[in-house]
Amino acid sequence: MSLDTTTLLAIVAMALVTYVTRIAGLFVADRLVLTGRAKAAFDAIPPAVLVAVIAPTALTTGWVEAIAAAITAVAAFRLPLLGTVAVGVISVVLLRNVL
Repeated sequence: MSLDTTTLLAIVAMALVTYVTRIAGLFVADRLVLTGRAKAAFDAIPPAVLVAVIAPTALTTGWVEAIAAAITAVAAFRLPLLGTVAVGVISVVLLRNVL
């Protein structure tokens, strides 16, 4: 296996750009003063990313996972994070054994 110089430079450049954008986010976030709607929007980013990662898997793997995801979503409105995770895991296990 040989490594082309162009490929190596492309990989290094992509790694550098990725690193710079992540570090820049940390420096910029410290200087931002957010209030009102902007703060609410930034506070909504982590759950939105989590749903974007989990929802396709939960909704394409089968009915058991889709039902468990719905149960977990309802529990998330009432329980803290650890309780919600426990409800999600237990509901998947029980539904897989029942259905």
